[in-house]
Amino acid sequence: MAATQWDEFLVNEHEMIERAMDVLKRELKKVTKNSHDPYSLKRALDFLMEFGDKIHNKKEEDHLFPLMIERGVPKDGPIRVMLMEHEEERTLLQQLFEEVDGLPEVSAELKNQFKQKGLDYLTIRAEHIWKENDVLYKMGAQVFNDSDKEKLIADFKQVNLEHYGENAAEGFQQMLDEVEKGQKERTSLVQNLSYEQIHAIMETLPVEVTFVNADDVVAYFNRLDKEKVFVRTRSVIGRKVEKCHPAKSVHIVEEIVSGFKAGTLENADFWIDFKDDKILIRYFPVKNEAGEYMGVLEVTQEVGWIQKLEGQKTLLD
Repeated sequence: MAATQWDEFLVNEHEMIERAMDVLKRELKKVTKNSHDPYSLKRALDFLMEFGDKIHNKKEEDHLFPLMIERGVPKDGPIRVMLMEHEEERTLLQQLFEEVDGLPEVSAELKNQFKQKGLDYLTIRAEHIWKENDVLYKMGAQVFNDSDKEKLIADFKQVNLEHYGENAAEGFQQMLDEVEKGQKERTSLVQNLSYEQIHAIMETLPVEVTFVNADDVVAYFNRLDKEKVFVRTRSVIGRKVEKCHPAKSVHIVEEIVSGFKAGTLENADFWIDFKDDKILIRYFPVKNEAGEYMGVLEVTQEVGWIQKLEGQKTLLD
């Protein structure tokens, strides 16, 4: 049910944050036993940073706290403590983010340190939520007038809108659902795109892409009716990959594909001089989320201009 009061709005968000905290706590307990779910752990951290800090805490720091100070609540009292705890939470989350991907390879001692940082975060956040729900928000309720309360609700909704659009609430709930359901409900982002958008993206890529399926048959290439480094027409679709290469190089292609299928090769790179340019040709195995082989991706790119780059050019130049 949608919140009708500013404090109810924030308390509801605290409940969502606490649900992600439960997942984090569950996975932290498994870290030292190497039995945690990497996806669930990282998803929980992501939600706590993206929603808990960048959305929820932003509402407090940019709107709630300044208005409370404007209405006479001392800046150096509880508000100062809340801001300090926001920074502590932020720092710990950032450290956890930087370390989470490397967990499988680190020592037992470092796993223990990671776990302790996570538990420290959970302790600070839990006490922080209690202080806000039971103390700080009640202080605000005593000093705000009706206009203040309406403005806060509008400001909170604007933060959501600016960051996640009209369907922000549904988006937050979907994010939380993914956190709680874990790997079982893992979804890709491609579902957010239409066929037209996917096609347009592939045609916009500054590289030539060809996909050969698991049966070694050419199934797709982009830049269909545009100029390409290597001429390629619709007739190549459905053709066996060995029929698309000169006889002298077929055995190399077959070795690459065999290596990809066996899992003994992660990529194959080649570069040649062609049409007064340097051409980089790369091959990658394509696998689904279960690790099953789906085919080969060939990426061709003119890189002569990249080799000539010097110095730097930033977005501001």
